Amino acid sequence: MKESVVAAWIILALFSGAVSAMEPTEKKKIEFLIFSVENLEGAKFIRNGSEYDGKKAAEHLRMKLRFAGGKIQTAEDFIKLCASKSSASGKPYWIKYADGKTIKSEEYFREKLKAFDSTIR
Repeated sequence: MKESVVAAWIILALFSGAVSAMEPTEKKKIEFLIFSVENLEGAKFIRNGSEYDGKKAAEHLRMKLRFAGGKIQTAEDFIKLCASKSSASGKPYWIKYADGKTIKSEEYFREKLKAFDSTIR
């Protein structure tokens, strides 16, 4: 029991260390992307056929980011590995706007990233 707790702490430390090794600008981009969906008025985040509000979507994306650890070094990595599809089912994530228009989350996040990048140039 004690050994498994120690092993869990080591794994957690490795994941958090890997995420903290990310460039500060990339961290800001990723948090911007998550924040954008978290605060998207009246929209729903669709994952595996179920709809979630922005807050639940952001919680899920942050959890996936933590679990991905060192695999995520850029905002592009985040979009590709965390924010585009379910790791369990392989189904794409969708964003349904308040007006009913639905787009793949990958498209949504890539547009948001372009907008972010255009503000820092």
